[in-house]
Amino acid sequence: MSDDRYNVLFLCTGNSARSIIAEAILNRVGGGRFRAYSAGSQPKGKIHPETLRLLKQRGYNIFDCRSKSWAEFLEPDAPSFDFVFTVCDDAAQEICPVWPGQPMTAHWGVADPAEATGSPAEIALAFQETHRLLTQRIGAFNALPLRSIGPLALAGRLKEIGRMEGSSAMADAE
Repeated sequence: MSDDRYNVLFLCTGNSARSIIAEAILNRVGGGRFRAYSAGSQPKGKIHPETLRLLKQRGYNIFDCRSKSWAEFLEPDAPSFDFVFTVCDDAAQEICPVWPGQPMTAHWGVADPAEATGSPAEIALAFQETHRLLTQRIGAFNALPLRSIGPLALAGRLKEIGRMEGSSAMADAE
């Protein structure tokens, strides 16, 4: 892990909601300590409109937001990651690439708000709940003493974060 800034990749299958939201949150709350990215194994090629609405409404910078493949981060000039987190069960079950540098990994699955149905208000509420759950996890991650915790203890703490309120069944089973 680097001494000045940690690179973090959030993975999801479609890269249209959860991973984009997580990227935005960590880039805001990380205070320059982290540089977050997101990608998908099978990106939709566009960000869900409700994701953009939520992020814009909450004052996040959405200028650089885009749906992209994890293959982009396997290129020679791609950043090297210190942490890689899956935020959906589908991506966690896929065979992920071998990331250079052997980053710490964990599964932080939450329900997919892009699958929400109902009225526009109900759909917006699903996205707000996803934002809340990811904010909790990322807050716990941001509070970890990364420079002083050993790798085994850190791996355990990252796994615990994945089991926080609202975790998916897969995270609970780990």
